[in-house]
Amino acid sequence: MTAVLARDSTLLGAVNTALNTVIDPELDEPITDLGFVQSVEIDGGDVIVHLRLPTSFCSPNFAYLMASDAKDAIGQLPWVQRVVVQLDDHHDSDLINRGLAADAGYVGTFGHEAESDLDELRTTFRRKAHTAAMERCLTAILRADTSLTEQDLCSLTLADLPAEDRFAVALQSRRVAIGLPMHPAALVFVDDQGNGYPREDAVLRLRRARSTRISVDGNAHFCRGLLVTRYPGSDGDQTPRVQGDAPDDPAGLSRPPARSLLPLKVVSS
Repeated sequence: MTAVLARDSTLLGAVNTALNTVIDPELDEPITDLGFVQSVEIDGGDVIVHLRLPTSFCSPNFAYLMASDAKDAIGQLPWVQRVVVQLDDHHDSDLINRGLAADAGYVGTFGHEAESDLDELRTTFRRKAHTAAMERCLTAILRADTSLTEQDLCSLTLADLPAEDRFAVALQSRRVAIGLPMHPAALVFVDDQGNGYPREDAVLRLRRARSTRISVDGNAHFCRGLLVTRYPGSDGDQTPRVQGDAPDDPAGLSRPPARSLLPLKVVSS
């Protein structure tokens, strides 16, 4: 392995930043935070990335979506000439890797096994991510001001959210992802179509949103543990997160500087 030069470190940082935008659709966290990136190799304009998942039987559609998104994200870097993304140790690794190499798309990769493309699936989980982010934000507001009730949340607008609050920032990016209005007067406590709730439904709706958030957080915690069991030491590649806290914003609005990805191989050209 050659030494990592200053230029090489810059290229690696660019690849890592691109991978930070790739989200596990079910867990609503970047694959870098979850430890799903096993290695990155840079050889001139070629980038080779190996991904790993918590089990060999993780849903093939989720696996393909993350691998495809990773290839697309890296491919947008201006200096990249070729991207190879390899999914390791999955029961459909060979099929997925062939499809990625051929740019066959999800339906082209899985043929008759694919009911449709992944747009509908992606939309479904983006809506769940919005619901979970909304619950985190609203619960934080209730805890900060104990004079407020659940019914008071029905009139809350984006202009009322604390500036630069991490829960508010995470919520805003997830609203953008599903096309909800972002003007200051837009209601915060809404369904995935942007419709507000009547005051009499506030308690039930917040409870249901909390159930969604707990499900997302619980699955993320479980998958992190499975990954460490399967790949001992991979917890060092994960970004710790307390359950119920907001994941780093995938749009980059509240994300810290990109972490290093290890192991790394940089080949000088």
